[in-house]
Amino acid sequence: MGNKIMSMMKKDGSKSKRMNRSQRKLLADEELLHRRALSMAIHQTQLSQRFDGSMSRRVGSTSTRKHRTLSDPFSNGKQVPDFSSESLTVKKFVLVHGEGFGAWCWYKIVASLEESGLSPITVDLTGSGFNMTDTNTVSTLEDYSKPLIEYLENLPEEDKVILVGHSTGGASISYALERFPEKISKAIFVCATMVANGQRPFDVFSQELGSAEKFMKESQFLIYGNGKDEPPTGFMFEKQHMKGLYFNQSPNKDIALAMMSMRPVPLGPMMEKVTLTAERYGKGRRFYVQTLDDLALSPDVQEKLVRENSPEGVYKIKGSDHSPFFSKPQSLHKILLEIAQIP
Repeated sequence: MGNKIMSMMKKDGSKSKRMNRSQRKLLADEELLHRRALSMAIHQTQLSQRFDGSMSRRVGSTSTRKHRTLSDPFSNGKQVPDFSSESLTVKKFVLVHGEGFGAWCWYKIVASLEESGLSPITVDLTGSGFNMTDTNTVSTLEDYSKPLIEYLENLPEEDKVILVGHSTGGASISYALERFPEKISKAIFVCATMVANGQRPFDVFSQELGSAEKFMKESQFLIYGNGKDEPPTGFMFEKQHMKGLYFNQSPNKDIALAMMSMRPVPLGPMMEKVTLTAERYGKGRRFYVQTLDDLALSPDVQEKLVRENSPEGVYKIKGSDHSPFFSKPQSLHKILLEIAQIP
């Protein structure tokens, strides 16, 4: 009897050691990815100090890593449901960041999609991330969305993509859907500004920030790139304000990355009324991902957007702040895969 108990204890000990090794491997994978993202952020900061607005660079995914079946390094060992990319006709995701962010914010989602055998592409919108254009010179949604539009213009005729837009990146993918409905298989709005025709992206945030007119007159976060006597050209929240609005559920390491990498937001694109037609934008397949612990774009506001703009499908992420790529990457990854598989 004693020998049997000892044998069972040894087996349990071996199992525990294997689990510990597996857990350590997952943590090491996450740490490696975070170091890479942090390195990119530091490089971005150095570039912004060294160069003026004459330099422009768009960052895309250049990984040639082959498909491997691995557990998601951000899900504490939980496996993503069975998924095969072989049956998909569209495997290319174009990830579009929101205000102040850059391509860097998608680093966890890029890794997860690549592990699933898909092809994620990230873009830095004008004046964002590694794109060193002076944000004070970006006055229209067309200017702001130019890297995304150029990418779509250069796609081969037979190619289609799935667009994913975060926050005000929703206005950019709406603009792209109006321009190139034939090249976009699906458009996924992640706690994003899914605006109606004639609406400004800023209007979506009016519950949190007040009316556009009041914000333009009274906000302490405005930037006057052309002098105090001229209209404001951009805005940027203070760090503590950003933490409270965007990252109330995000890991500290990702908040640190964001604090190093966030850039001023050009005001013109946010205040521009977007023109969308039923003949082009209206024919696109739209999906919305709601974040239920969001302090920047409240669940009530997101629910209103969904009611008024009727996407094909709605998904909800519990416990996510305004940055689900940080706070709930595994849940967001799972939703993207699910939408990709919809015929």
